[in-house]
Amino acid sequence: KFICHLRAKVNCAGKVCADPSVHYISKDTCSKTSDVLGSHDSFSYWVDEKSPVGPDQATAIKRLSRISLVRKIMKKWSVTQNLTFKEQLEGGIRYFDLRVSSKPGELGQETYFIHGLFGIKVWDGLKEMNSFLEQHPTEVIFLDFNHFYAMDDSHHHVLINRIHSVFDSKLCSVQCVEYVTLLYMWEKKHQVLIFYHHPLYQKYPFLWPGNKMPAPWANTTNVHKLLQFLETTLGERSRYGTFHVSQAILTPRVKTIARHLVRGLKNTLVHRNLPMILNWVKAQKPGVMGVNIITSDFVELVDFAATVIALNDLLLEDDESATKS
Repeated sequence: KFICHLRAKVNCAGKVCADPSVHYISKDTCSKTSDVLGSHDSFSYWVDEKSPVGPDQATAIKRLSRISLVRKIMKKWSVTQNLTFKEQLEGGIRYFDLRVSSKPGELGQETYFIHGLFGIKVWDGLKEMNSFLEQHPTEVIFLDFNHFYAMDDSHHHVLINRIHSVFDSKLCSVQCVEYVTLLYMWEKKHQVLIFYHHPLYQKYPFLWPGNKMPAPWANTTNVHKLLQFLETTLGERSRYGTFHVSQAILTPRVKTIARHLVRGLKNTLVHRNLPMILNWVKAQKPGVMGVNIITSDFVELVDFAATVIALNDLLLEDDESATKS
């Protein structure tokens, strides 16, 4: 009944690596009730400080960014992950937060990941993920395309066709969320759920609407307000019909960046607040009204990955108790 899944652990170099021998989860567990580890701005491990600033930024920032030093500072605040897609997958990440843009003025329909500055081509990221899935046919991932910039319908159609081209039969078509168990995914040989926050999702059976993956955002620099927000939104989550993302992240204000220009996001907000966020995670329990997907910045720091994934042990205990009774 229980199948071995990748579990994250941290090696002596401080990097997350995969240990495929120790973590078990019920094959009958619904994906909306199990606990899934995710990364925030998953693609931002590399951004191009030499390219123009993205269309997701205010006009004033675009003007200032003509100064190369400004783009170097932006990079310190745009990067929210250190690990590549492959390294994140090997570390247990299964939910990916994706923001996409074309490059204004560039011919064709190429799209790039973006967070202030442009990242790698979306096509390259998709191929990297698929390579991992080819090697691990029982693994399931969630790709959440939740922000689009400077894209018309032609850009979307090219992107969607590339998603279909690279994943093909691995794509799980839209259906009742409660049916999406690991057993169902394995029987169908599906490995990928795509959430697409754009009306065009309606034209493609393998694109799940964005409202099936709500991800409430605290938008605060205060860790106490963040934890209160996470508790409140968990209590309000829908019992049926959707997944749920708990964004365990702090968001810098303009004045935060102005006060700590060269320190960057990791040294200003993440390092000192992660222990308290981690303690909140340890106190959670997966289930219909519990945590489902938890995202974080710099997922390789501390033992965040192992802590989140280990919450599924609580589901095992509930299964065993129910069996005994």
